[in-house]
Amino acid sequence: MANEATASILSELYANVVQSAIYTLSEQTVIRPLVSNYDMTGTSGLIAQIPIFPAVSASSVNDGADLTNVAFNTTKVDVTCSEFGAMISLTDLGKESAAGDVSVAIGRQLGDAMAKAVDTSLANLFTGFSQSVGSGNTELTADLFFKAGALLRSQQAPGPYVAVIHPGQGYQLRKALTNAGANVINHNLSDVGNEALKSGFIQNINGISIFESTLVSGTSDGAFVGAVMSSQALAYVLKRNMRIEEQRDASARLTEYVGSMAYGVAELIDLYGVKLIADARVTN
Repeated sequence: MANEATASILSELYANVVQSAIYTLSEQTVIRPLVSNYDMTGTSGLIAQIPIFPAVSASSVNDGADLTNVAFNTTKVDVTCSEFGAMISLTDLGKESAAGDVSVAIGRQLGDAMAKAVDTSLANLFTGFSQSVGSGNTELTADLFFKAGALLRSQQAPGPYVAVIHPGQGYQLRKALTNAGANVINHNLSDVGNEALKSGFIQNINGISIFESTLVSGTSDGAFVGAVMSSQALAYVLKRNMRIEEQRDASARLTEYVGSMAYGVAELIDLYGVKLIADARVTN
């Protein structure tokens, strides 16, 4: 019909919320891309069984001799998925009085909430690694990255290696690498130290790529637990991608926007990760 109110017209605000939320989720997850990702969408059940394959050794053999069969017994890790969600209620008056694009703001908040839920779930697994370097009340130094790298290499953990640290720990590391920023240009500093002075960014130490996240948690005594790990140390299993739904509450003159998703996380191989413990408090 000529004057039909189409779904695309009626749901313009909703579409903007969805687009903003999905983009924010993708951009704001720091830890998720650093671990092993598995997709369980469209399959039945809530438990993903991830096989762990054993290492196989080769040995010398005489010409024409039969090879000896090597046992290849796989183990598995069960990852249970569960649901996470957040809701924002937008009142009619709030929408009508907003100066900016309120739909983008709502989508950004929902996407950020989901991103933080995912990365928090993964960061909480850092404390489960049995290998550890550093301690509370001590500042993060480059030496700890060399120790952690040595531990991973001794376990033949496959690279590349990544580290996730708290920004407060990153501050301590920059301070050590730049001699507390005493000189704007210091030819006695390492290339890493000079880069930290120039851009504030530390790309890698000892072949370990470094990422920062405020979701690395700790205790009041300064013992914040980050990690140095192989991507095969932890698993993220997606059961249902983020879904945005809207529901009108006419009596309250508002619209509810609900974001939800289902996923699970688990430690895959303990010795492929190392707890990185250091103070994250920024003091004068």
